[in-house]
Amino acid sequence: MNYDIQRIAEANPAYGNIIGRTSVRRYTDQPVDTTLVEALCVAAMSAPSGVNKQPWELIVVDDRRLLAELAAELPYAKMTAQAPLAIVVCGNRERFLDGDDASLWEQDLSAASENILLAAHAVGLGAVWTCLYPHADRIEAVRRTLDIPDSVVPFNLIPVGHPAAAHEPMDKWHPERVHRNGF
Repeated sequence: MNYDIQRIAEANPAYGNIIGRTSVRRYTDQPVDTTLVEALCVAAMSAPSGVNKQPWELIVVDDRRLLAELAAELPYAKMTAQAPLAIVVCGNRERFLDGDDASLWEQDLSAASENILLAAHAVGLGAVWTCLYPHADRIEAVRRTLDIPDSVVPFNLIPVGHPAAAHEPMDKWHPERVHRNGF
């Protein structure tokens, strides 16, 4: 990484947190303090939202049986069985917009999800985004397992816990993908 960028990261904890975030898929069995869980949910709901509709609903799952069932049902969320908890980020159709703005809820929930991931990293937890939407089979599996009404769309599932090992962030910087004043 560029020395100047590293200096910026060291001098600005929020920036350092963003570029230092990693996807964590292995967790210790240490439970996550309820205050930290609430902090993650507050962070999620601090996200920007189109027309301030705030279409999110969050389901915190810490029941071992449900975590195991979700892991068994979801092909890319097997780590959920070992995680002390998961947060299912959902969209409430009653707060979706219409017309050209109908898909803004996806952007809103993406921003809320990224806030969860960044907040988890900031407080020493690990987390990973696992995709539900737009896969009908995954959506229905989570809907059935957690008794989610049809008016609410499960968007993703984020396993959360204390990392079982240290993780180094991947270098995702590609300067050739940055364009100025046009493509």
